[in-house]
Order: sequence, then C-alpha cells, then structure tokens
Amino acid sequence: MLGLPRGKVFLVPWTTEWEKEFLLEKERIQNIIREYIVNVHHIGSTAVKNLSAKPIIDIAIEIKDFRDGQNCVEFLEKLGYSYKGENVLPDRHYFSKGEPRTHQIHMYQSGNKYLLEQLKFRDYLRNNDESRVEYERLKLKLATLNKNNKHKYADKKTDFIKSTLEKI
Repeated sequence: MLGLPRGKVFLVPWTTEWEKEFLLEKERIQNIIREYIVNVHHIGSTAVKNLSAKPIIDIAIEIKDFRDGQNCVEFLEKLGYSYKGENVLPDRHYFSKGEPRTHQIHMYQSGNKYLLEQLKFRDYLRNNDESRVEYERLKLKLATLNKNNKHKYADKKTDFIKSTLEKI
C-alpha cells in the first residue's frame, strides 16, 4: 500500500513492496536526469526492514551542484512530481508525487549534512534492532496522538533522532 492523504498521519507495517517500488522509481529517475546524479538513496522509515512507516517512499537524490536541482524540475514533473521549491526544508530541493502522496524526493548537493544524517540514521536503524523497535514504538504512539497533524508528529520524533545521531 502506498499513499498518504494530505495532513493525515498513519503507519502501516513494513513490506518488501516498498523496496521494489523504490528500485523502480530510482530507475525512472536515473533514466531522465542521470547527468546530474551522484547517487539515489532510499531513505526514511520505508527503507528500514521491519519498521512501520507512513506509506510514502522517501528518495534522496544526491547531485553534484545544488544549482543543478533547477535543471531537474521539468524532467521530474514528467514523472508526475510537483516541485515544492528549495525553502520547504533546509538545503534541499523538495518534490512530491501523487494525491494521496506516494513519493517524496529530497534533492541534496553531495556531502550535505542533512543527507549524511539521513543515511547515518537509516543505516543505524537497519543494523540495530533494539533502536529500531524503540523508534517504532515511539512512532506508533505519536501517530495515534497526532493523526491529523503531520508537523507535530514529525517534530516529536526529532529528540529521538538527534539523540541517536549524537551517540553513533
């Protein structure tokens, strides 16, 4: 299952379909903007086996130069993405696809600190079952408490993420 209606928060159990969907989308993206790409990463909770997540595939596209993001907008729109700009989230071009939303692209310049933190946190959860389970419990609780407030849901996860990044 993919798709999260605007403003809603709910989690679904992890599925192998998310990895398959990421790989298909990665191929589509690479085929259309290959010249700008350093790498394409599956990030967020859908990238962590056995972690419940909002049913949205988060994709980090690592590009050579941040300004190249503008050159990618028209091409990604052909794949169904809407460009939301570079001011929605710090130091990234942000795109979303679908209504309900099924995919998000976070486009970073190679070496960006937010990209490196995303990858570090993802990899830590992939390799640390205890932290993954603890994070999942927190997310399930927050999703129940904040069904209609995605910003509050996201903000409340921040302390866990920051403390995890500080210890690894």
